[in-house]
Amino acid sequence: MTVQETRLCGLLLREHFGEVVEKVGTHLLRSGAQNLRTIVQETNLSVDLVKKCLCVLVQHGACLFIAGRKGPGSPTEYRACCDRVLRVLRYPRYIYTAKTLYGDTGELIIEELLQRGHMTMSNTVKTVADRLTQNMEEGHSLDYSDVSSTFSKLVETHFLQRCPPVGGAGTSGSAAPAEAPATPAAPAATVSKALPTPESFPDCYTVPQVTLVGRGKRQLVPEDGEDQRNAKRAKMNSEVNFERFHQHFRDQAIISAVANKLDQTSSEIVRTILRMSEVTTSPTATCTKPLSANEIFRSLPASYNIPRQILDQYLTLLVDDPMEFVGKSGESGGGMFVVNLHRALANLARATLESIVQERFGSRSARIFRLLLRKRHLEQKQVEDFAMIPAKEAKDMLYSLLSHNLVQLQEIPKTPDFAPSRTFYLYTVNQLPTARMLLQNCYKTVANLIERRLFETKENKRLLEKSQRIEAILASLQASGAEPEQLSEVEEMISAPEKQQLDVLRLHVNKLDSAENQVDETIFILESYISSTSTS
Repeated sequence: MTVQETRLCGLLLREHFGEVVEKVGTHLLRSGAQNLRTIVQETNLSVDLVKKCLCVLVQHGACLFIAGRKGPGSPTEYRACCDRVLRVLRYPRYIYTAKTLYGDTGELIIEELLQRGHMTMSNTVKTVADRLTQNMEEGHSLDYSDVSSTFSKLVETHFLQRCPPVGGAGTSGSAAPAEAPATPAAPAATVSKALPTPESFPDCYTVPQVTLVGRGKRQLVPEDGEDQRNAKRAKMNSEVNFERFHQHFRDQAIISAVANKLDQTSSEIVRTILRMSEVTTSPTATCTKPLSANEIFRSLPASYNIPRQILDQYLTLLVDDPMEFVGKSGESGGGMFVVNLHRALANLARATLESIVQERFGSRSARIFRLLLRKRHLEQKQVEDFAMIPAKEAKDMLYSLLSHNLVQLQEIPKTPDFAPSRTFYLYTVNQLPTARMLLQNCYKTVANLIERRLFETKENKRLLEKSQRIEAILASLQASGAEPEQLSEVEEMISAPEKQQLDVLRLHVNKLDSAENQVDETIFILESYISSTSTS
């Protein structure tokens, strides 16, 4: 784990859970697995406070508890999960994707589970139904069955999954261990030597056979007794399957790349292949399951109106394309076709690196960078000739790229004495190390953006609180049917200069938020490529 990752994790923990949780979380990230007593001593926090922090981290999957390394009877140890904390940065994208695919109901289901870590199905359904009912007209409400249906679809498409039994991978998939959400005492209660994954037991994507009867209520305080009764009926703790969301993001990036490289029809054919294998393909697979041309033709939506002959031509075009997004793995059924996921991610990462070089160093430097990626090893004179750039400019650009570690210099001596006059100096680009370096730069950029946003918010804290109080007063007056004069009188409580300052602040914060999301898209491409390379 690098310094930039630790810094970004600390900022995300502070923003979402507070400074105390940040202190415990960053301590575990820096120190590794530790028991409760050591954490209390080294953080100078009370035992009760550390337990509550660990409970929050465990509830959200940001911390794991494992058997002590000193053998049976040794204290349980806690270990922070850096990758899981970094997923917090992608929460808005998960929620937006759920809204795009499953509407407002899917959006609120994912939002509730992300906010609470994991919940029982019945609690999730009831909470979402109540929230949607609050926004409906008076006299209208949402039936629990509608929310349950969307919940089931999310599980069937693997966007949600059942939490693994706490007892370990060898435990049967009974509902009892996974019934209740985590409590402060729960982490230390059960010690697991092998950390189970949701896919390690058969009921991972099984929706419980439970009928929830009722409709959403307009209430501010939930009825605890009813929550507990529903939880006992639907003994299933659910959590968001981040890998499935990442698979969807990857597929969308591939489809977009094919559309830009070829045309819309080609991208729709690739979309169909990916959709047919989205649930059956492992997140770590290098390619999708082989599909015949006949299966692809039958699965194409009728609205595309693509004849079989045209489909064969497009498939041939995709297979012959130098990007190698689609490959042919057999001849049965009109030909067996796969999407080369690893190759596609490598091409997407390569395009990202080229774009970064072009933005930072200009189009000529990007031309040299692309040339080295394609030719692998070139001397300086060859770079000048192939790139058609004057010697002095090419030399300056190569040294600039070399100083930023985007280009590497390899020495190949003709004789053992390494004499400069008898040594070849070849420039090259190593894509994987360069991607790792730029990924760390992206982490640093996001951390700087978050720090700037927190600073802007802190500097204008008084004004923001005043604005929130006025908005709350206006909302209550509108709900009670107040006169327009009363509303305008309340609005005048905030002066014109303050309104202008608020507008500027909101504009700055929106720009910072947008920049965070854009950098996260780059982070996702680079992370996916690095992960794909290591697994393949």
